[in-house]
Amino acid sequence: MGVLHRSAASIGFYGDDLDPTEITERLGEPTVAVKMGGTFQTPGGRDKIARTGSWRVTAKDQQPADLDRQINDLLDSLSDDITSWRMFSQRFRSRVFCGLFLEDSNEGLTLRSETLARLGDRGLCLDLDIYGAPEPE
Repeated sequence: MGVLHRSAASIGFYGDDLDPTEITERLGEPTVAVKMGGTFQTPGGRDKIARTGSWRVTAKDQQPADLDRQINDLLDSLSDDITSWRMFSQRFRSRVFCGLFLEDSNEGLTLRSETLARLGDRGLCLDLDIYGAPEPE
């Protein structure tokens, strides 16, 4: 198995009644924070109206992939207050988004048990989006 080509990661909470300020005060600074109906900028710089509230923190893409490090870097940059994490995970839809980008047909990665335990302790769901290798020209 080859090393995964590229990875992207973010941690987020989503909900119509989500108040980003409340989460920021308890967990730390997000990359994007918006109430439902508010305006935020996409990574491409376009203004967009939020269909629901969200609070997200995003890691830099890694090439070659290093998802384990990305997730741990995100968690290390935020509060260790497990009670707050669990409260927000119960009140809102939460996820650790992982974009996995293949260059070949057989690539992979490993997440350490310690990383998985950190996610579980916080009540976070792991959401994997896997993007196949580009078609040869």
